[in-house]
Amino acid sequence: MTPPQPARPSTLLLALKAGAFLAGAGLGLALAWFCGFLYFVATLPDRVMDPASHTDAIVVLTGGSERLTTGMALLDGGLAGRLFISGVHRGVELPDILKLAHTGRPDAASSIVLGYAADDTVGNAAETAAWVGSEKVTSLRLVTGAYHMPRSLTEFRQVLPGITIVPHPVFPDAVKSREWWRWPGTAALLATEYSKYLAAITRHWFLPKKASPP
Repeated sequence: MTPPQPARPSTLLLALKAGAFLAGAGLGLALAWFCGFLYFVATLPDRVMDPASHTDAIVVLTGGSERLTTGMALLDGGLAGRLFISGVHRGVELPDILKLAHTGRPDAASSIVLGYAADDTVGNAAETAAWVGSEKVTSLRLVTGAYHMPRSLTEFRQVLPGITIVPHPVFPDAVKSREWWRWPGTAALLATEYSKYLAAITRHWFLPKKASPP
């Protein structure tokens, strides 16, 4: 039986070069991701830039009582005549929403629409786009968490070209975005959100642009 022949030096050299290239590429990608993550966190909104403009509607993305409370306060303040809440769980009705938002305004029900079709941010955008089209809305104020706002705007602008979107971030006490490195839960949340944001941008590169309505 012929003993196995040792690999040629040239083959070993090629393998080492390929391994070094892959390791360098992986390190470069990790470094790029981390630098982008630092920029993402540093540029998250820390206040509402436009708190007073009137829009046709207010859109709240479910995910925290602060969002519902804020949306209801904006409706009560007259910043829009309609409130659309996207991503409501099946079985949750308007009285439950009003109780959660701590409001007992008797006429609130006539101004609020609940959307049950969305399970994620992409679904929120699609569900809202369908409602906006049926209601002839030309401007909306978008209420969601500050950490979630960049991805939400990316998804909403993809499906709502020509619609004015005013971001209205809320700032949950549990999300310590300015000192995220001290809070493992916040760090994990922001890292996950940044990765989803990158995935959304990448996906939109390959999607056809939706034409603005005439």
